[in-house]
Amino acid sequence: MPDSTSTRLPLRIDGAELRLVRLPLVNPFTIATGTMTEKIFPLLILRSGGLEGYAEGVMDTLPDYLEETVTGAMDFLATVLLPQVLGKAFPHPSTLARALEPWRGNFMARATLEMAFWDLWAKSLDIPLQTALGGEGEAVDVGVSLGIAPIAATLDSVADHVRQGYRRIKLKVKRGHDIALLQAVRQEFPDAHLTVDANCSYTLADTDLIRRMDEFDLDYIEQPLAWDDIHDHATLQSRVRTPICLDECIRTVEHARKALQTDAARVINIKVGRAGGHAAALAIHDLCEAFSVPVWCGGMLEAGIGRAHNIHLSTLPNFTKPGDTSSASRYFTRDIIEQKLEARDGRMPVPVGPGIGVTLDQHYLATATLSRQEFRP
Repeated sequence: MPDSTSTRLPLRIDGAELRLVRLPLVNPFTIATGTMTEKIFPLLILRSGGLEGYAEGVMDTLPDYLEETVTGAMDFLATVLLPQVLGKAFPHPSTLARALEPWRGNFMARATLEMAFWDLWAKSLDIPLQTALGGEGEAVDVGVSLGIAPIAATLDSVADHVRQGYRRIKLKVKRGHDIALLQAVRQEFPDAHLTVDANCSYTLADTDLIRRMDEFDLDYIEQPLAWDDIHDHATLQSRVRTPICLDECIRTVEHARKALQTDAARVINIKVGRAGGHAAALAIHDLCEAFSVPVWCGGMLEAGIGRAHNIHLSTLPNFTKPGDTSSASRYFTRDIIEQKLEARDGRMPVPVGPGIGVTLDQHYLATATLSRQEFRP
């Protein structure tokens, strides 16, 4: 099997297919900003010769996580990004990523295109994506993210996932649903690796409340303050013992550098879609490693294509904390891929084969597709 440095001609993008896909969630998923009952996302297929590369967009239907939306991303992909690359050849995915850099923002839309090309490129070399990215290993440690629910229901869910062997339990919190929850969970599960994710629901005025979280031996507190404010997180970190983990704030390697230099983050959640693709995610990973700051792979309720990308990325060496790549069956009754991405004893196997190692379930995908567009040079 060739390695990722093998000499080969640039890979020409011959065509593309863009679908809008809808999958109902097994259970509603509630966080500080709202409740999701379904996952609606773009699915991009890039073609070169007889090969196909796949990626999902992770933007939401409304701008409640970051500014991007599904509608805007679909239009930007169809009218700007795909016409820019169709019929052109690129020797490496980072070359394609650089071609997209002049466009401001739209990180998730750009990531959708770049990630599909990574899958296509790895398949052209007949290597797994993890090898192309520089990762290794047959499985990765997995954590679980539990949405906001009554405390009694949360305790039952924590118990269930601890029994399944998940290596980290993340509790979604918000103002008014935090300290009592942590007291109950920590009392019941004194040895569990616990984290909380506030999804930007606090301000510095809540410092005394957040400081109380130091009592519960949390691995970290994720994104407690505003989605675009690194400075206030640095101030908060100076006032609390528990490490702050940044998510929404980190969209570029420059954001990561500023957060690390100011001690605004002692852990960073890398979401490849949020960062604009694998090339940017690799740069953030390497920078954090240079600062001896651990990273983990966050999730956006991805279906099988996006989940497979995340698993491969998580095999890089500085992903030392369990990620959100839990079993797909927690979210979907049926996935859009043939393979079952299921964790065992807190470990998620890396899909085997070229590229991301999974194939589309064409029959079910057809039933889940809301719209479909074909593109040619």
